[in-house]
Amino acid sequence: MAATRAIELKTEVPGPRSRAVLERITASVAAPFAITFPVVAAEARGARITDVDGNTFIDFTGGVGCLNVGHAHPHVVQAAQEQLDRFSHTDFTVVPYEVYATLSERLLALAPFSGPAKAAFFNAGTEAVENAVKFARAFTGRQAVVGFEGAFHGRTYLSLALTSKTKPYKQGLGPFAPEVYRVPFNELGALRRAFQTLVAAEDVAAIVFEPVQGEGGFIPAREEFVRGLREICDEHGIVLVCDEVQSGFARTGRFFAIEHFGVEPDLITVAKSIAMGIPLSGVLGKAAIMDAPAAGGVGGTYVGNPVAQAAALAVLDVIEDEQLVERSAAIGETMRLRMESWRARWAQISDVRGLGAMLAIELADAESASRTVEEALARGLLLLKAGVEGNCIRVLVPLVVSDAELDEALDVWEDALHASL
Repeated sequence: MAATRAIELKTEVPGPRSRAVLERITASVAAPFAITFPVVAAEARGARITDVDGNTFIDFTGGVGCLNVGHAHPHVVQAAQEQLDRFSHTDFTVVPYEVYATLSERLLALAPFSGPAKAAFFNAGTEAVENAVKFARAFTGRQAVVGFEGAFHGRTYLSLALTSKTKPYKQGLGPFAPEVYRVPFNELGALRRAFQTLVAAEDVAAIVFEPVQGEGGFIPAREEFVRGLREICDEHGIVLVCDEVQSGFARTGRFFAIEHFGVEPDLITVAKSIAMGIPLSGVLGKAAIMDAPAAGGVGGTYVGNPVAQAAALAVLDVIEDEQLVERSAAIGETMRLRMESWRARWAQISDVRGLGAMLAIELADAESASRTVEEALARGLLLLKAGVEGNCIRVLVPLVVSDAELDEALDVWEDALHASL
């Protein structure tokens, strides 16, 4: 008997109910919130989303990497509901709560720090990056920050200064935060030259990097590059900040992507899949750095929300109980084999890259990538583009995806490539 298909399209895409809601969105919601897919979600489970017209899609977007444990995982839902029943908010710095300490302890036990370490929680990935810089500046007494071309670190102003892609993120929104310098990714020589031509090493508080560039096109750092960053930071007393907002929580076949490199950073930023899409982020780091700001020097009304933290603890349970680190590696192997077969078949596919299940294909141009995404949508698969040129298609599928769903999705993707290339 043939396996039941996950994708079920009952109407044209978009259907009439989605179109009606989208008309209301156009009329009432600020235009810069650009909608990627013209379908309106009604419910979602695991790796599937059903829209208001009853069409069911396989979701390879994962809420842009927030759903490594899948949509609406029952264990996470239950944990969040139970915490909501107890209390939803006190402001941790006014009346603290135990779940904050529990989550700190569990994440620090997973983090690759050899000595004493501490945690701080916020709301979004961009806040984690901004606060990591605060910790680094307070610890070093320096101001400058170095990032890399192709990076994405968020949309608030310091993070936006670190973010490398101009359109649509930065166009018309300057001026940006000062004392932020950018050099080519994966090139240690360029970084060392920057200390002579852009900013003195003794003025640099932090170097911020992604072990796998996310929005930049799923470009893994080279091992010698990451080891070189550690050496340079040690040489000059610079704080090494590893941005794991998109690459963490089992996405790459390790809990943290930095584990692939055998290098210990000073600070790690986390967000996205930390709490199944409930807003939460954090900075994990060496205790001396984390303790450097003055009392009250970091914080915020909503930071470390207890409902989100309860969800985060449940996410850790799911990752462990369902062996999602190992599952990510297995998913990655399956996908990479298919992607390499596509590259052999279509000359327009120039690269297949990534770590674990954090994989992408690079196409000849953005138009080819857009056509492929559109053809996939029409067939019931949700795919996201990436890359500075917009010519990559990335995978952020929930790691709870079944083998049958994965095979079905890859077949649809292949059909979309055939139709668009």
